[in-house]
Amino acid sequence: MRRFLPDTFTILLACTVILASLFPASGSFADYFGIATDIAIAALFFLHGARLSRDVVIAGLLHWRLHLIILLTTFGVFPLLGLGLGFIPDTILPRPLYLGILFLCVLPSTVQSSIAFTSMAGGNVPAAICSASASNIFGMFLTPLLVGLLFSVGGHGGYSFDALQQILLQLLAPFVVGQILQPWIGDWIRAKKKILMPVDRGSILMVVYLAFSTAIVEGLWHTFSIADIAVVVVADVVLLAFVLVLTMFGSRWLGFDKADEITITFCGSKKSLASGVPMANVIFAGQSIGAIVLPLMLFHQIQLMVCAVIAQKYAAAAARRVTEQQMKDAASPA
Repeated sequence: MRRFLPDTFTILLACTVILASLFPASGSFADYFGIATDIAIAALFFLHGARLSRDVVIAGLLHWRLHLIILLTTFGVFPLLGLGLGFIPDTILPRPLYLGILFLCVLPSTVQSSIAFTSMAGGNVPAAICSASASNIFGMFLTPLLVGLLFSVGGHGGYSFDALQQILLQLLAPFVVGQILQPWIGDWIRAKKKILMPVDRGSILMVVYLAFSTAIVEGLWHTFSIADIAVVVVADVVLLAFVLVLTMFGSRWLGFDKADEITITFCGSKKSLASGVPMANVIFAGQSIGAIVLPLMLFHQIQLMVCAVIAQKYAAAAARRVTEQQMKDAASPA
């Protein structure tokens, strides 16, 4: 039953939403808190850059077919599925929540959980590290461009190219600085993972608190019903299920071995809350992003629960294969 329970970070997210609902930030406090949030986000992406080993990147780039499949799934298949959900009537899926689903469809893959599940299931971990990291680097450019394209095509507005400049300044620049300093501080930062984790999670919680504070002041919970939230959950489940099936069986059809199949399945099916919330804060600056990030927060928990089960099944199947091979070796004549 433990695998179906929310993790600590998900509980913290829920508590942050409750806090924002009861005590929303407003006025000058919201302004100063916003400045602190921007600084925390810059620190988050600096740490991402400083952690990523260049040796891992170079080694992973050799497996280009695998990375291409994952990137096409992340930034191609997912956005097409998001556009398909746009045919659901507004009376069933309110437009602001649909835009949140469309936004999550153009986000990069997760890093930590993709690697963790790949390792748990016995997949190609070096390729997972490279692919998930590359997804986030490309996402700094592709996500705002896809938002501008898909939102404008659907008649939902979009964003100015100033948003891309803000992404480059606030997210990419700290990442690049971290990469430059990585040879000197990378080992130390990787060794101090537990100490620096509050920067990772704290920056996301700060953005969520600020986003939902603005949304609460504008009447978020009076705008959407429990039924509306339930529709978002169903849409998230359908998205995840479709991509999981596509990546799992598609990688087999393309001739990838079991280790690569696992990597493609987990890296191609996830969406990053850690990158998505800060990006939403920049791309939709000046707008209420509570409804934008709500589908992503729900998707985050769903993908963790589902992928935990799949990873355990992969690991169990691998253990059975090892046992069967050992029995065959023992039964065969010397």
